[in-house]
Amino acid sequence: MLKSKARITAIGSYVPEKRLTNTQLEKMVETNDEWIVKRTGIKERRIAHEDEFTSDIAYKAVRNLMDRYDKSVDDVDMIIVCTMTPDFKTPSVASLVQAKLGITSTGAIDLNAACAGFTYGLHVANGLITSGLHKKILVIGAETLSRVTDYTDRTTCVIFGDGGGAVLVEYDDQQPSFISSHLGSEGERGSKLYCTNLATRMNGEDLVGNGHFVQSGREVYKWAVTTVPKGMLAVLKNTSIDLSDVDWFVPHSANVKIIESICEKSGFPIEKTLYSLVEFGNTSSATIPLSLDKGVLEGKIKNGNKLLLYGFGGGLTHAGLLINWNI
Repeated sequence: MLKSKARITAIGSYVPEKRLTNTQLEKMVETNDEWIVKRTGIKERRIAHEDEFTSDIAYKAVRNLMDRYDKSVDDVDMIIVCTMTPDFKTPSVASLVQAKLGITSTGAIDLNAACAGFTYGLHVANGLITSGLHKKILVIGAETLSRVTDYTDRTTCVIFGDGGGAVLVEYDDQQPSFISSHLGSEGERGSKLYCTNLATRMNGEDLVGNGHFVQSGREVYKWAVTTVPKGMLAVLKNTSIDLSDVDWFVPHSANVKIIESICEKSGFPIEKTLYSLVEFGNTSSATIPLSLDKGVLEGKIKNGNKLLLYGFGGGLTHAGLLINWNI
């Protein structure tokens, strides 16, 4: 990997006020708190207001970053929003965020790698800055998954929630954050986790869903617990860092069973693993930034820590990053 010249310098997050608890879900579908917690680890999730969309969540996450770290974004020269639930097909969420922030001269793109979106977004930001094309980039993971969730399907509606997180990535050739990466995709398995749009067939297979999130939970579980442990080792392969040197593992917060199995297969202690699903559910591209910020706010993540981030999900895509934390 080309030596990085990019550093994460600030982080922020936002979740909607409205809570949807397991007890409330018991009144909506045939389920119960014990069943949900045992299988997913989720106790509640946040739900966007009727007039609150992904661009609003993304903007509020950036405002939180600015307020906490006293950062200006006027000179940001690229905005990358990682999402699978944009307000519109066009304009992009990134363009809407640019307008809300009043930045007069910046690039603005959306990136859709579903639950691996945020790690992909960081990888792209590192490349743009390290190459010299850009100096200051906002990377945002934000979702309103409640808009694409079928609340009559008890296998999916108990999982998903809304929220967002943002980081600022700036040029720094003295204390770069990015050490190593590993990316992959298995599009031939795309029908195991999807949300329909214009097409109704994928890889020769008829699709259902009517614009709602559809997943084959068992198949995604088997793929994730096989793919991610191998990917974790691939991230470390070209470094002098062992898995035991990693201070915190921050995987996509899909559900606690997947995370526990990944830790068991990789040999990484669950006690050094950060996730955001208990309070916020599965928020796709937002789970990793929410987990990171939760770790920062709770005093777990400290400057000098080595973090292994790993996103995985729709595509089926996956992406891992080893970073130095120093903000």
